[in-house]
Parts: sequence; C-alpha cells; structure tokens
Amino acid sequence: MRDYYEILGINKNASKEEIKKAFRKLAHKYHPDKQGGDQVKFKEASEAYSVLSDDKKRQEYDAYGRVFNDGGPGPAGSGFSGFDFSQFAQNGGFEGFDLGDIFGEFFGGGQQPRAKRGRDISIDIEILFQDAIFGTSRSILLTKNGQCNECRGTGAKKGSEMITCKTCNGNGKIHETKRSFIGSFTSTRACNLCHGSGRVPKEICKTCSGIGVVRKEDDVSVTIPAGIDNGEMIRMTGMGEAVPGGVPGDLYIKIHVKPHPKFKKEGTNLVTDLGIKLSDALLGGTYTIETLDGDIELKIPESVSFGEILRIRGKGVPIERGKRGDLLVKLHIQLPNNLSKKAKRIVEDLKEEGI
Repeated sequence: MRDYYEILGINKNASKEEIKKAFRKLAHKYHPDKQGGDQVKFKEASEAYSVLSDDKKRQEYDAYGRVFNDGGPGPAGSGFSGFDFSQFAQNGGFEGFDLGDIFGEFFGGGQQPRAKRGRDISIDIEILFQDAIFGTSRSILLTKNGQCNECRGTGAKKGSEMITCKTCNGNGKIHETKRSFIGSFTSTRACNLCHGSGRVPKEICKTCSGIGVVRKEDDVSVTIPAGIDNGEMIRMTGMGEAVPGGVPGDLYIKIHVKPHPKFKKEGTNLVTDLGIKLSDALLGGTYTIETLDGDIELKIPESVSFGEILRIRGKGVPIERGKRGDLLVKLHIQLPNNLSKKAKRIVEDLKEEGI
C-alpha cells in the first residue's frame, strides 16, 4: 500500500490546510467524471485524505502504518467506505467544506441557484462620418421578448393578489438530491413555477398567460457618443431579451461608420488632403477648404514642401468640456503636365540660380 503522504505529495508535518489543499488539487485533476480523470488515483487520494484529515486516524496511521475501522484492524479505506464524511456533516454537508470548483462542477452541490438572465441581443447600424464625429441619436425598432405591459412582469391579472407558491412552499427554491459513487449531493435550483420569487398570482394575466413576458416590438433610443470609431460597440444594459423571473439581457450595438470622401479620423484629429499649385507652394497663396463645420479660408505660407501638414486648431473631433482636436491639412504640390515656352524659360532661370 502506498504511503498516504506520498499520494498527496506532502510531508509528514503538513498542516490540515496543506492536506486539504493537496487533496483539492488531486481531486480536481483525477475526478472520474472529468475528461482525463482517473478513478484509481482519485480513490487513492480520497482514502489518503479521509485518514490524514482526521486527527485520530492520522495518529493511528503515523504509529502503525494503518488505521482500525469498526474496532478491527484493516486498511485505511475500502473503496469509499474509508472516506470519513462526518466532518462535513458537522458543517452542513459539503457546503461547509469548500470544494466548490471540484464537486460543484460535477454535481452542483452547495451552490445557490443563479438568477435567470435573458438572452443578449446584438445588432449592427451604419452612421454617417459626421454623426460619428459629433455624435447623434438613433431610434431602433426591435422585436424581442419584453416585460408584459399589462401586468408589468408580475404575471398577475390586474387587481389579483399574489399567493404563496405551493410547489416550493414559498421558498423559491427546489432542493434535489443526487447519488454518486462517492455519496449523496444536494443541489438547489429556482422553482420553475414561481421562478424563485416564492409567490404566484392567484389569477393570471391573460395577455402573457401568467408568464410576465411577451413577444413585442420596442422602440429603443440609442445615444451615439461623439468621436466613436468604426467597429466600436455600445452596450445598453437590460435592453436585451426579458426572461420570466429573471433579469433581461443586454443590447449590443456595433457601429459601422460610413467613410467620408475627404476626411479621415486619427485619434482626436481629422486629416484631409489639399492640392496646391507649384507657384503657391513657392510664393504662398489662399485656398478655400471644406471642413465639417463649413468652408474656411486657409493661407498657404511661402516655400512649403510636398507632404507638409498645416494645422487648423479646433476643427477636429470633440473631446470634452467644449474642447476639440485639430484639422490636419496635408499639402500636395500639383505639377503641370505641359509648360509654355515662357514657363520653361522661368524654370530654366530658376535652375541657373540653383533653385
């Protein structure tokens, strides 16, 4: 028979907490109901824990290399009969022993029923580039499961009182016991009739047949913030599908921004291109350019280079407290396809001057 300390991977001076921690790790790894589990190794770990977690049995084992069951000598544990569950019973069964991620994963033991949650809804909408920059609002018509307007989700007929649910005796919970090869486990779930509330209507609402939820159309107003990027998601909590006795899911709105023919967004700035004549690049000039706020006059300084960027402050993306990013104008020098004789002479003169 293998040494129990060796099985759990601990030394003989290990504390109770170290023993429990070692067993948790092995039980989670080798549980037979888990993919890749090993019933033999799980049984060994269980037997080792049943002895080393009990002070009296551990003392016997350390002294004699075995424990005595039912007044007679014998190995520590035959199957799972050697696994002492008494310490669990003192704390209310497995709920007193924190095995949540081990046993709860397979049997639901000790877990409280989770509140039901409705299904999330995901939709896509397309907006104009200007609306993405300055923000806007949209109205969306959704067909979904929503709260019954007649009974306001209670499932009761108007004027009808709520009475104690007979299925769960007003507890809102149903306890179920499951048996397995390592013992009995009790799980708890919400009552299907009252959906966990413990009360049911004396007379049900005819509109929703007492469910509290109906299929209907909802007009949802969506606020789209300024500066939103293409592909961003807006989450509206509680605007998804409703569910009887639970909380609604969420509504996720994916934003698709329609490209603009002249502008691109880079962070809090807007970027646009401007083609200028060679003479204006050399001598300067004035151009009327388009912005999202309307047309403005832009002065081109002398001797600008191809690709140079001019910054117009406060004409970019709104930030906060009235502040905005900038409009960046990237200059492109437009070269003529054909030069007149006069233009050629001028260029030749410039060439002679080293320009």
